[in-house]
Amino acid sequence: MNNTFWLQRRSFLLATAAAASLTLAGCATRSPSLAEAPPIVFVHGNGDTAALWQTTVWRFESNGWPRERLHAIDVPYPLSRDDDAKPQPGRTSAAEHMAYLKAEVDKVLKATGASQVVLVGNSRGGNAIRNYIYNGGGDKTVSHAILGGTPNHGVWAIPGFREGNEFSGTGPFLTALNAPKNAAGDEVSGPVKWMTVRSDNNDKFAQPDGLWIGQKGKPTNVTAAGPELKGAVNVVIPRIDHRETSYSPAAFETTYRFITGKAPQATTIAAEKQVVLNGKITGLGVDPTDAKTGSFSNNLPLPGAQLEVYATDPTTGARTGNALLRKTVGADGQWGPLAVATGSPTEFVITAPGYATTHIYRSGFPRSSNLIHLRAERIADADKTAESIVTLTRPRGYLDPARDKMLLDGAAPVGVPEGAGAASAKIKPTGGVRPIAAEFNGERVTGQTWPAAQGRVVMLEISQ
Repeated sequence: MNNTFWLQRRSFLLATAAAASLTLAGCATRSPSLAEAPPIVFVHGNGDTAALWQTTVWRFESNGWPRERLHAIDVPYPLSRDDDAKPQPGRTSAAEHMAYLKAEVDKVLKATGASQVVLVGNSRGGNAIRNYIYNGGGDKTVSHAILGGTPNHGVWAIPGFREGNEFSGTGPFLTALNAPKNAAGDEVSGPVKWMTVRSDNNDKFAQPDGLWIGQKGKPTNVTAAGPELKGAVNVVIPRIDHRETSYSPAAFETTYRFITGKAPQATTIAAEKQVVLNGKITGLGVDPTDAKTGSFSNNLPLPGAQLEVYATDPTTGARTGNALLRKTVGADGQWGPLAVATGSPTEFVITAPGYATTHIYRSGFPRSSNLIHLRAERIADADKTAESIVTLTRPRGYLDPARDKMLLDGAAPVGVPEGAGAASAKIKPTGGVRPIAAEFNGERVTGQTWPAAQGRVVMLEISQ
């Protein structure tokens, strides 16, 4: 039986009220028992990175979940193939994606001694989870599967149109996964407990019109309910976007409740007295050391990249002292660990052959994390004559002019489409080196406008 609950505004108001009233500060709460805190493996979406789970992990920790039982995987070559059956450089097939997930689950089971894990996936990550459970033995190793924004019935379902693609609702991959599992026609089966989380109508990949797949005006034969699965618990949260189906406070609340059977004590993030950061530096293309092999995300280490880290002034973005860290990363790309002051704004500066000097500004870190992955960028040909290049980027969600309050250099970002369709906005400011700020729903990140003529780009990264 298909169970749909917390529909429309009621779910949103309840989640918001919980977040507002149950503020958790200082130390995290009492750790749950082992039965309440099974290992969780987080699976990111198409072209994304494990770093997107950073705030979700913090929310679990803030509710007492042991850090060592929270594992976010980083899929090498995270983009799907154009045609799943045809090898494509720098892309993974559905089978390769599933095999990587299976190997990571095995590692977590061995490290924790647990017999089962919880799997939480966003978008394409849900495809790998479903494939693993039904075709890779995951029915024995997975207790709960939570799929946020996964296009379970396709981003499009147009007979004859790109049916070899993993995201075709009429193609062989999804047709096989969606085959009825019982006489009732359910698309899921036990013993795994299943839940989907979707937007009411604000998910760019669950739209009846083909705008976001380059087919404006063409019916996709997909609706906002496309991520639902018959037989699962299907949750609808109003106005969230494609990534917020997994990375938002409301999605966390829903996920925590589904795993534990009770509400979290808070959806806010508890600050730690001591913060230690780590992560890896990654590059672009099939070979991150060769610019000729492409400029897409690969989640591969960028050996030899150099990193400097500075504390910055929250008002001006200027450095407040000497470098906190200078390091050349090795084959694993790991750049830390580094102790920083809780809540102190930070500038990360990456230099590597074939890349722009990349200045990444972040607001203060409330907790420790090993998921502070940093990616070197390249300057696009169209931007090479600019005085400065500054990008507001929101990895854990999209920018929705109808919903979000945002400013970039004191003005509404130009070129951001309606409908939560873009996760970044770029400008080319003038006026020499000066402070520049991005604001998004109360979070403010301030950096400096470094000269593009020196081969530099600036990223103002929103955490929420």
